[in-house]
Formats: sequence, structure tokens, C-alpha cells
Amino acid sequence: MRWALVRVCLAVTVMVVVAFAVPLGMVIKEMARDRAFSNAERQAAAIGPTLSITTDRDALERAVASTQFGAENRMAVHVPADPAVPGSAPVEIGKQRAADRDLEATRKVIKASTTDVAGGSALLQPTALSSGQIAIVEVFVPEAEVTNGVTTAWLVLAGVGIGLIIGSVAVADRLGVRMVQPAQRLAGAAQDLGEGKLGARVPEEGPTELRSAAVAFNSMADQVVQLLANERELAADLSHRLRTPLTVLRLNAASLGDGPAAEQTRAAVEQLEREVDTIIRTAREAKPKTQPAGPGAGCDACEVILERMEFWSALAEDEGREVRLAGVDRPVRISVARADLVAVLDALLGNVFRHTPEGTAFSVDVHNGEDAVIVLVSDAGPGISDPRAALARGNSGGRPGSTGLGLDIVRRVAESTGGDVRIGHSVLGGTEVRLWIGLGPASPGRRGHRVRGRSRRPRRGATA
Repeated sequence: MRWALVRVCLAVTVMVVVAFAVPLGMVIKEMARDRAFSNAERQAAAIGPTLSITTDRDALERAVASTQFGAENRMAVHVPADPAVPGSAPVEIGKQRAADRDLEATRKVIKASTTDVAGGSALLQPTALSSGQIAIVEVFVPEAEVTNGVTTAWLVLAGVGIGLIIGSVAVADRLGVRMVQPAQRLAGAAQDLGEGKLGARVPEEGPTELRSAAVAFNSMADQVVQLLANERELAADLSHRLRTPLTVLRLNAASLGDGPAAEQTRAAVEQLEREVDTIIRTAREAKPKTQPAGPGAGCDACEVILERMEFWSALAEDEGREVRLAGVDRPVRISVARADLVAVLDALLGNVFRHTPEGTAFSVDVHNGEDAVIVLVSDAGPGISDPRAALARGNSGGRPGSTGLGLDIVRRVAESTGGDVRIGHSVLGGTEVRLWIGLGPASPGRRGHRVRGRSRRPRRGATA
């Protein structure tokens, strides 16, 4: 594109220069010629008054010698013989260069004319005498005077034309660079993005069209990164959700007793758990924010909690764990999809079974406030040494066999409603995970607020 623009501009400029320079050069040549012959006509006219008075040789020689061209021997006067005076002879003053036929032709037409002579041209100016005869004043105009200044003018004109061509090429090249460089950067960024360099972006520079293309490319690249993050996040989250049935399978395998089949089953379960953990760890850490549920979406939190507690209570009974459930005696509508809330509860309760010894009690308390719902999951286990680090994605908080992704799922669901997640010490002596779910539109300014009227502990009641 750059060289095409330069070639087009070069062709156009050359045509313009030629269209103007050639006629202008011809005009300059004609002007120089007209100047030389006009000067010769003025010199010839200077002899006219003398010829109209006298044809005496001495007087004419003095008159010719007094002119510039006469002094340079470039003027001649041809006076014919007077027929009224018997024995008179023609008067010839100066050097004749024109042919006799040209002189006679000028006398017949009585009009100034020019003729080519050796070394230049001759101006033949007819002048009427008192006797009625026609005298001819011949002025020699050398070729050098006809072309005087023409070569210099042509050189100047050619220099100006070449300068215009060079300037136009330079301007076209700069314009081409201004257009080509953004296009090259756009092509390079597209190639980098195709090679997997997801951070490739294009500066929004250049003409309006290329700036628009750069904006569209950057938007597309951001969308590609977002889609890839969504896919890998989904893979990690789905892999983590597999840990819930794996926990049940592991607990059931532990109760099989001894024997080759039991050992093989337990080894297969452990291998499967390791593979799931590997999938979770290799998933990319970049993730988008969970989107709030749309209008009409959501679920009954108490219904979902009762359903999941029924599932986990059977495992708790097998391991001799005391389970308490409170605050689920009436429906509580929240703007969280049922599948997301199930994943949250399974992650929290799965952590209790996975990281606390058998026989460790745990509880789930639900408190419904004016602008939020609080779900407390507490246990009597050893607790978490670094609660802040445990909330970081991919950080296990120092617990062996943990990917840290479960609490990240819980945190993202809470933040999608404008809430948050906090980890502390429970009244049972272990860990307490507080899930704060907002009931209004998600707003960063509302995150971390406490529920109004929360002046008492949630009621503890029936055992599941």
C-alpha cells in the first residue's frame, strides 16, 4: 500500500509538472525572442527621423554610429537611388547580411519582416523617404541574444519541477507510513493472537478506519480471553463438583473392610481423586465474575439446604458426626441459581468431611435479614490456620489434599449478589464459614455490610 501510494502520487505530480512546465518553457522562449526583436525594432526606429530628413551618406553614417547596434556593427541602411536626380546612386551604410531578394520583398510589402541570416536573424524595417522611395534599415539579431536567459529559466523551471516531484513523493511516503504502520501492527497482533498470545493488543492510531479496526480487534481479543477464561473456569468448577460424589465414594470404600477387592476399590478412588485434583490445579486461574441471576431466576435457599443436608446427614450418621440445622423453617428466596447454591453447599460440607476427623460435629444455621441471608457452616474440627489465604483462589490455607477452589466457588457466588464470605472461629471450637448473600441488586458498595437486626445468634434446633 505504501509504495502503491508513492507511485500514484509520483505519476500525478509528473503529469502536472509536465503539463505546466513544457508550455511555460515555450512561453519563456517566445518571450526572450520577442524581447530581442523588440529591442531591434527600437534601434531601427531611431534612424527613421534622420531618413525622413536627408539621405546624405555622412549624416546617415553619423546617425547609425550614434546607436548601440550601429556602434556594434549590427545595423545597416539601404537607400535606393533617387530617380528624380539623374546620376544618383544607392546609398549602402553598414554590413549587409540579408539577401537582395529579401530587401526587395520588404520594399514591395512595406512591412517589417525578419529573415534568417548566418549567425542569427535580420530585422528589415522599411522607412519612407521624402522622395517617395523606400529605404530599408537592417538590424542584425544574433542567435545568442534570441535565446538569452532561456537556458537559465529552463533550468530553474526544471529544478522547481523536480523539487515538487521529490516533495510529493516524500509526503506520499509519510502518508503511506501513517496508513501502513497501523495496518501492520493490526496484522501482527492478529498473528500473535492466532499463535496463542492472548495479551496482544493494538494501539488505536492512524486514520479513522484503522482506529475503528483497532478498537474492534481489541474488543474481540478481550472477548476471546473472556470466553477462554469462562471455559477453563467451568472445567475447574465442574471438576471440583466431582469431589462431592468422590467423598461419598471414599467414605463408602473405607467401610468395605479388608480384602483385595476392598483395597483395589480404595486405591481406585484415591487415584480418581488425584486425577480430579490435577484437573483443578491445571485449570487457569484467570476467571470472570459470576453474573447475577436474571429477573425471575433464583431458588428457595431453605429448600436447597434441607435437600443437601438430607444427603450429607446419611454420611454423617455413618461417621458418627452430630449434625445441627437451624433457621430453615420458612422459605427464603435468594437470587442465586439452584445449581450454584448446591455447588456452594457441597463445597462447604465436603470440606467438613474431608478435613475434619470422623465424629467431628458440624452445624448449618440460616438467618434471614431485611437485605441479606446469612448461612453459617460451623464445625468442631481443628480450624484453618490462615483464613485470609484460604479465600484466595488455588490456595488451600495449609490444609493437605485441598485445592482451595471450593471456597473460591463460594466466594464468587456470594459476590455475585453483593455479598461476601468470611472465615472465623465457630462456637463449636473449629471453623465457621459465613456466607453473606445479598437480597438486592449486586453493588460493590454493599459488600461487607452486616444484616440489620442481627443481635442474637441463629437458633439451633432439630438434628438432621
